[in-house]
Amino acid sequence: MKDYGTLSQAINKLKLEEGYEYDFNLLDEHLELKSEDEKFGVHEFDVDKVLRFEGMSNPDDNAILYAITTENGRKGTLVDGYGVSSGQVSEEMSSKLDLKQNRPIE
Repeated sequence: MKDYGTLSQAINKLKLEEGYEYDFNLLDEHLELKSEDEKFGVHEFDVDKVLRFEGMSNPDDNAILYAITTENGRKGTLVDGYGVSSGQVSEEMSSKLDLKQNRPIE
């Protein structure tokens, strides 16, 4: 398993070494890529990796980093501060980003 270090180091490694150049935003029923004025529904992207970071002294510092590829080939990252279950997203989106799915957690 690759060591990604801290959250900011992981984002940089994914961008520079693995080509995840875009920054996604999580909205109710889709991901948004503001820089390209694009939106992606649940069935229009795949979660390639899930990286979990836990705060050393404060549980509020927990974060989950998703490496995502869209069906049109956009590769980017999504950072969620507390995990999908804490936000106001659709059940389908929550299921898509669920950490318990059969994907490697690094």
